[in-house]
Amino acid sequence: MFSEQVQTQILNQESQEIERARRRRGVLTEMTLREENALYAKTHGVSQNNGSLGFRPGYLNRHSGEWTLSRFGDGSLAPVHVLDGLPESWINGRDADGHVTEVSAEVVSGFVRDGLFYTREEAIRASAH
Repeated sequence: MFSEQVQTQILNQESQEIERARRRRGVLTEMTLREENALYAKTHGVSQNNGSLGFRPGYLNRHSGEWTLSRFGDGSLAPVHVLDGLPESWINGRDADGHVTEVSAEVVSGFVRDGLFYTREEAIRASAH
């Protein structure tokens, strides 16, 4: 029990540091998605660990309050977080091949379940109940 509490406290501190760093950079990118997946790898904060609980990878625009499910560039649902299917108004940059390289600072990754958006931390807490 103590071990879980210590791990949770460390995870919370690490996730807060990563989130602060991301906010300083101001954008969500493929690199920051990989960093988030590494940080939450052993938790219900990643797609492969929470899909069976009804969570779908998605994004929230904190400015508008809108959320969307993760989609590939062709519009089909993606089983993991990808940036190519985001609404055009959320996108700040694309590479030469047209793939999204960065999105607005207001956009955060998380999950959607039963019509509600959950941050990664919220998904972890919700999956514990």
